[in-house]
Amino acid sequence: MMAAAVENKFPWRDQIWLCEHHAVYTQGLAGKAEHLLNPGTIPVVQTNRGGQVTFHAPGQVIAYPLIDLKKAGYFVKEFVFRLEEAAIRTLFDFGITGQRIHGAPGIYVKLDDPFGHGRLEVGQTNGPLNFDGLGKIAALGIKVSNYKTYHGLALNASMDLEPYQRINPCGYQGLQTIDMASLGVAATWADVAPALAKHLVRHLTP
Repeated sequence: MMAAAVENKFPWRDQIWLCEHHAVYTQGLAGKAEHLLNPGTIPVVQTNRGGQVTFHAPGQVIAYPLIDLKKAGYFVKEFVFRLEEAAIRTLFDFGITGQRIHGAPGIYVKLDDPFGHGRLEVGQTNGPLNFDGLGKIAALGIKVSNYKTYHGLALNASMDLEPYQRINPCGYQGLQTIDMASLGVAATWADVAPALAKHLVRHLTP
């Protein structure tokens, strides 16, 4: 009865939280210690999201969509697609072409032509994905429980990228991580967050 009363008093309401974090590494449920190469003094926090290790810091737009997928009428695969689409559209607002890679959630750019529209070519021959020439600019890590979503999306606007060199980002050895500033786009957290919020609302709305 207590649980039911609490649920009735505080019904689930879809929300999107946007924030920044102090410098921190977070490990997903499947996170392997070998992907933490040299964290140094940066804390490592175990989380209950999916995925491997990633890095958060000021200058990175963190979005936590809290969505009831059952009421929304779409489920995990489409939820991920919609999150990625919101990131792609946000980047496009600033002239950057973000793209998906099958089998590697998140958004990537071509380092030699981040503003062009050529299709990404990612090689895989019974081995690991080849990320040569690519940079990851947005990472996903979600948790879904009883159709409710937790955790979410991190989009790199203008941040210190050095700590990424101390991990295998998202479990991929040699994967380069990039931000919008490194691509020549002068956009701060305050510039990017409203754009991302707009696209998240548009693409997560049923």
